[in-house]
Amino acid sequence: MTKRVHKTKVGLLGGSFDPAHLGHVAITQQALRRFGLDEIWWLFSPGNPLKSNGPAPMSERIRVANALIQHPRVLMSDVEARIGTRYTAQTLRHLVSAHRDTQFVWLMGADNLIQFDQWKDWHWIIENVPLGILARPKSRLAPLSAKAAKIYASSRIPQRASHRLADGPTPRWCYVNMPLNHLSSTQLRGDA
Repeated sequence: MTKRVHKTKVGLLGGSFDPAHLGHVAITQQALRRFGLDEIWWLFSPGNPLKSNGPAPMSERIRVANALIQHPRVLMSDVEARIGTRYTAQTLRHLVSAHRDTQFVWLMGADNLIQFDQWKDWHWIIENVPLGILARPKSRLAPLSAKAAKIYASSRIPQRASHRLADGPTPRWCYVNMPLNHLSSTQLRGDA
């Protein structure tokens, strides 16, 4: 009989967190619970390739985030700045290679699923890392008709099985509803 080795299940929540807010905290808490994760790492982006303006200094963004959420299973990471990656797929390739004992799950708000097909190497992402998609205001049903959702419709697992997202082969994704928080970093910065 082969002994099954338990991989640590780590959710990755990427973004500029400029600034981090209670909406990020709500998504994190829901993801820990709904997707059966051991930890969540907030990955602070040095800059978003899809946005023209750069974020506040990373040290300030991490300081604000640490003050906002103090949870033993939530870690702040500047890995993208340290390894010099610009795109999510590059970061994921590095993390998957460096942490073979870990099953990563890429977490994102449903609004990002709508534009997911614009991400560099998005097919590689969904075919190698499970996606945990969380409902966002104004984005309840539209994400399910997104290009990526249609192409990978047969890889979607039902919401009731969300806690098993990290346990199966990829491609694999799950869309879950949650209580909605209307906060956004853009609104908090006053860019809206």
